[in-house]
Amino acid sequence: MDIVRTVVRRELAAYFTTPLAYVFIVIFLALAGAFAFFLGGFFERGQADLESFFVFHPWLYLFLVPAVAMRLWAEERRTGTIELLMTLPASTFQIVLGKFLAAWIFTGIALALTFPFWLTVNYLGEPDNGVILAAYLGSWAIAGAFIAIGACASALTKNQVIAFVLGAAICFLFLMSGVDLVLAAFRGWAPDWVVDLVASFSLITHFNELAKGVINAATAVYLATLVGVCWLVNTLIVDLEKAR
Repeated sequence: MDIVRTVVRRELAAYFTTPLAYVFIVIFLALAGAFAFFLGGFFERGQADLESFFVFHPWLYLFLVPAVAMRLWAEERRTGTIELLMTLPASTFQIVLGKFLAAWIFTGIALALTFPFWLTVNYLGEPDNGVILAAYLGSWAIAGAFIAIGACASALTKNQVIAFVLGAAICFLFLMSGVDLVLAAFRGWAPDWVVDLVASFSLITHFNELAKGVINAATAVYLATLVGVCWLVNTLIVDLEKAR
């Protein structure tokens, strides 16, 4: 774990020594507030909860999280430092894990800075803080899934723009798989279990459960499996690149 912590510190320092970290945080806070107050009708709803705040998080992450993850491996390949990184006394998986945790912690910091919303809703009413805490954890978990996907995309190319587009496209597929428009394309010919299987891949479906304060085993297993598979794929991609 000492090696993982070293990688985490290295990556976090790399974020905050560039404008990317501050631009991401400012944009995330501004858009989260704008969506909650203007599109979500925070005050018009007249309810002491943060549903109008959390409902837009998957869509915010769709564009912002791939931007965080795009540099994880693409920048290493572009500058040639990936060869130096691979000479460290560490396994590829340890480096993959360290990079993932650094990006996940970074998004957690941005999410934690939205705490004034939580304070505001407690000032205005008596919300169920347990549900709000579960929604925060669910939002962070979804961000972690997006980071894992984005890291895989970043490992495939040395171009950060391509990594961003590819990562966002894959995340979009995982978001849209549970939408009725997509499921309707399967209902005409596929059996019900296939439709249910496609719907089960939707990150929105799982996030909606988490946003309601419902933390069930199916959602936890799905997210853990998705992240774990992405770690494995990321490790294999980097190992293949190292073997060349």
